[in-house]
Amino acid sequence: MSTSKEILIKDTHRGLKYVDGVLTEVLGAGRHRLVPRWGLVRLVLRLVRRLPTVEIILVDLRNRDLTIKGQEILTADKVAIRVSILVQFAVTDPKAAVHVVANYEDRLYSDVQLAARRSLAAMTLEDILTNRTRLSDDILREVKEAAAGYGVAIVRADVKDLVFPGNLQEIMNKVLAAERTSQAQLVEARTRAEVQRIDAQTQAEAARLQAVADAESVRLKAEAKAEALRLQVQAERLAAEERSKTAAVFVTHPVLVRLEELTTLRELGRNANARIYLDFKEPPRDGKNA
Repeated sequence: MSTSKEILIKDTHRGLKYVDGVLTEVLGAGRHRLVPRWGLVRLVLRLVRRLPTVEIILVDLRNRDLTIKGQEILTADKVAIRVSILVQFAVTDPKAAVHVVANYEDRLYSDVQLAARRSLAAMTLEDILTNRTRLSDDILREVKEAAAGYGVAIVRADVKDLVFPGNLQEIMNKVLAAERTSQAQLVEARTRAEVQRIDAQTQAEAARLQAVADAESVRLKAEAKAEALRLQVQAERLAAEERSKTAAVFVTHPVLVRLEELTTLRELGRNANARIYLDFKEPPRDGKNA
């Protein structure tokens, strides 16, 4: 609040200007003069001895935190828990924040407190443990519209702390430890089963690839053998054709046979180790063959 002649308002704030108790305007950031300068208007006011009373109320527009601490609430299954809630908010309508409620922070505190009680009263302990975000969502959904009515925007509402009774805390710790152990065992069993599955799959794939490789090897060997046989048959056929052609030439030209014989004898004569055996038959005595 300020009643000086001039006021400087930062960009993070807004000013509500009251003249003689009546809101006249909402001042933005900058320097503002609250009373008229010396002039005809002020001179007249001074002559009648009545200068207006000007009052400025500054409203902070920045995001702020509000903590609702240690609220003991009964859940739907009659378990008493203590909850602390952190609310982040900002004033969006300075006029509504000052005029609609006496104190917007106190009003926001009460609204969040009541919303948390209503939400937790409808939830069981298991619901709270398994879905803590539900409480935050319920509070945000219920308070957001009400806060907008007095110029406040809720940025977020989160459960900061949950405190359980001592014996319940010990039981929960044991349950959580058991759950962690069972989850670890389950993960280990799944990992072991997955490793076995991968090993079996790898072995089956290796056997399949080996069978494919063996079949391919047998096929290639069979193809190679068939090709070799085909080439051999083809070579023998060509050789037989050549011999048939040679025989036909010898039949047509007998002198070539004699020439071939002489060529062969000449080649043998060049080899010192060669032996030639000649069969001399006696001529028939009475004109008959012996």
